[in-house]
Amino acid sequence: MSANRIKHKVNHVSLVVDNSGSMRKHEAQLVRVVDEFVKGLQEESDRLGHETRISLYAFDHEVENLVWDMDVKHLPSLRGLYQVNNGATALIEAAVKSVDDLKNIWEGYGEHSFLQVVVTDGEENASGFSETGQMHIRMGGGKGAGVLSKWRGRIQSAMDDLPDHWTSAILVPNSLAKRTAQEYGFPAGNIAIWDADSSKGVEEAIGTVRTAATSFLRGREQGVRGTKNLFAMGQDLSTADVKASLDALDAGTYILVPVDQPTPIREFVTTAGHPYKTGCAFYELSKREKIQGSKQLAVAEKDPATGRMTGRVFSGPAARRLLGLPQAEATVKPGDNPAYTVFVQSTSVNRKLVPGTKLLVVL
Repeated sequence: MSANRIKHKVNHVSLVVDNSGSMRKHEAQLVRVVDEFVKGLQEESDRLGHETRISLYAFDHEVENLVWDMDVKHLPSLRGLYQVNNGATALIEAAVKSVDDLKNIWEGYGEHSFLQVVVTDGEENASGFSETGQMHIRMGGGKGAGVLSKWRGRIQSAMDDLPDHWTSAILVPNSLAKRTAQEYGFPAGNIAIWDADSSKGVEEAIGTVRTAATSFLRGREQGVRGTKNLFAMGQDLSTADVKASLDALDAGTYILVPVDQPTPIREFVTTAGHPYKTGCAFYELSKREKIQGSKQLAVAEKDPATGRMTGRVFSGPAARRLLGLPQAEATVKPGDNPAYTVFVQSTSVNRKLVPGTKLLVVL
């Protein structure tokens, strides 16, 4: 007789965090961001019945492993583990080491996926120190430029060679660092900007990473083992979850109106012949947006074959949780979902609507 073998999903997550000297003023904020990311992994893993294991690296001009492939339920707060040093930033070396180490994990049994998330407040200027004992000049010429070119090649090769069930993402401080990360090989949809210098920016980063953790694990439930759009919202929505968690709005209580001009939202609603009340209109999420914790959400059903909305709309108190949004403000961008489009409540009278989208108006 043969016994039935338990089939389970195993997620290996590697957090690679900058502890160079410039991070000193961000230390408390980084601890909060990482702890919330870990909490999101813990909660969603419990809910879905996944095994999620986590590794933690810290880097300045040297790279150190602090935790190796531990059950995420047992990982303590980053506080006490994380300590800022006075070194430079070996960002490329840290990312490459994390990938190389994870490749040593045996995948013979179970369904494995790998997620690497790098968090930094600066740019590369020290990879190779562990080999040469010398730091290179980020933008200079001569030997420093040659060392940097070598490490650029190493990370580009590492990113290009990642299998489909691997996801590599990074949080960077500004748009210049985002372009550099793309040059290294990080997919644009796996790069997010965080503002560690303001409490608002930290709250946004917390929302971003928690949404990413939730989205990654829910995507696994739908057979998605790797993604190039980690920081997108709504791409993991399933019909079963929507119908089980949200309420279908009654026909006649709302309309979906095509937007053809960049018109202020109140003017658009009243011109369409409907009274405008604060909160009655929901705009289609079509670009990166900041969504406040008080905003309601709705999802409109689409025909997967044509991409056209069917006219059915779902909403309810569980919508934020279903979409992986925290109760605080978060910056998100729309994911590509063939079956649903996300709508966000507006409380503004002057928001300019985006042509080519639709507006949901609750009557």
